[in-house]
Amino acid sequence: MSRYAIAVHGGCGRWQASETARALRGVRAGLQAARRILHAGGTALDAVCAAVVVLEDDPLFNAGTGSVLNRDGDVEMDASVMVGENLGSGGVAALSRVRNPVLVARKVMEETPHVLLAGPGALAFARRQGFPNYDPVTNERRKRHRLVLRAVRVAAPGTVGAVARDAAGQFAAATSTGGVTLKLPGRIGDSPIPGAGNYATECAAASATGHGELMLRTLATKSVCDLIAGGMSAGSAARRVISALPAMGDESAGIIAVDRASRVGVALRNGVMPHAWYIEGDGRVVARVRAG
Repeated sequence: MSRYAIAVHGGCGRWQASETARALRGVRAGLQAARRILHAGGTALDAVCAAVVVLEDDPLFNAGTGSVLNRDGDVEMDASVMVGENLGSGGVAALSRVRNPVLVARKVMEETPHVLLAGPGALAFARRQGFPNYDPVTNERRKRHRLVLRAVRVAAPGTVGAVARDAAGQFAAATSTGGVTLKLPGRIGDSPIPGAGNYATECAAASATGHGELMLRTLATKSVCDLIAGGMSAGSAARRVISALPAMGDESAGIIAVDRASRVGVALRNGVMPHAWYIEGDGRVVARVRAG
């Protein structure tokens, strides 16, 4: 049996100083939900989904409840899951009016021959799968949306995600996001795209956050997993990929990863990223707000 490991991030970006303590509590809560599953012998997929659901249900984070609004004042959410075994993957994009997009993404992987469903088709699929109508827009997000329309700079954290290796040695990754404030309706970021927002293989898993278009152009998480397959540790691979990303002004980018030795890697460029991890046998939960 392998040592299990779990890592969770709450998104990198311009976090308000007053929110960082709450963000740490949030990622720790997500981590603990996943840890309970792994400790009981559960799968990496169950663990990463449980962690992301906790963050989707916390209105502080830009995923599920609390997702940021697009230019028209609506929410369009992206999410995906991926497992290393057989490269199984499922995603949803531009999805509205569900509580937990990551669970709909999992259903895409498990119940359809497809990898990605978007827009009205994704919503119709969610309803057929039993996901009820739910409004994820919070009063705080509407308030911040009005400030942004008046050109007032406000904090805008990014994608949330989790990666895990379970006791059977299987890997999984999950991501979820409301996207970018004032994005054009229909814009799809990196979160639902395998190899960009997340990736999992038989020897690694990675999840990204930050400037989605940058992750899409570079296939950042697949690059991390490929480097790990070549012999790098999760930490070295994540740092190599982050350092090699093209400069995009002050845009932030972050990656978490786990490798076949159950080592966790965290890398960040610009911004702040609340994150937490636990490795079986180490005896401690590590929770940090990292600045890069």
